[in-house]
Amino acid sequence: MSISEYCNLNVICCEADTPIAEVAMLMRKHHVGDVIVVDSQHEGARIPIGIITDRDILVETIALDIEAKLFTASDLMSSPVTTVQADAKVAEALGIMRGKRIRRLPVVTRAGTLFGMVTTDDFVNLLAAELSIIAGLMVEQTITEGRLRK
Repeated sequence: MSISEYCNLNVICCEADTPIAEVAMLMRKHHVGDVIVVDSQHEGARIPIGIITDRDILVETIALDIEAKLFTASDLMSSPVTTVQADAKVAEALGIMRGKRIRRLPVVTRAGTLFGMVTTDDFVNLLAAELSIIAGLMVEQTITEGRLRK
C-alpha cells in the first residue's frame, strides 16, 4: 500500500516570512508539533521548503533566552525538508524516516506539491490497529475451536 493511504491530508503550513509567534499560534490552534514552510508562488501550489517543530522554537529561542518575536519561519526552519512521494510504499517512508532520523515526513506529489504528512505517531496508530485485529482473530479462533471440540 502507498503512503498516500495513511498520511494526514490536513497539513498546517506557513510562508517563510511568517513570524515565529504566529507559527507557534498555529501549532497551538491545530494541536500539532510541526508546521510545514511552503513556497506558494507557483500558481498557488504549496511547495514544501522547510519544517519547523515545537522543539526548534524551544531550543533556538527560549533555551537561549532570545526573544522569539525576532524570528521568522525561515530563520528557524530545517531546510531542505526531506519528503517522500505519495505513491511510495509504507516501508520506503519508514526507511527514509529511519535513515534521516526524523519523526515527521511530508508527502508530496510527483510535481513536488504538498499532499500530506506522515509521522511516527501515524505508524504507531496503524500498528496498534493491525495488532488489535490480530489479537481479535486469536481470541475468535480459540472460541471457535472450543465450540467445535466439545
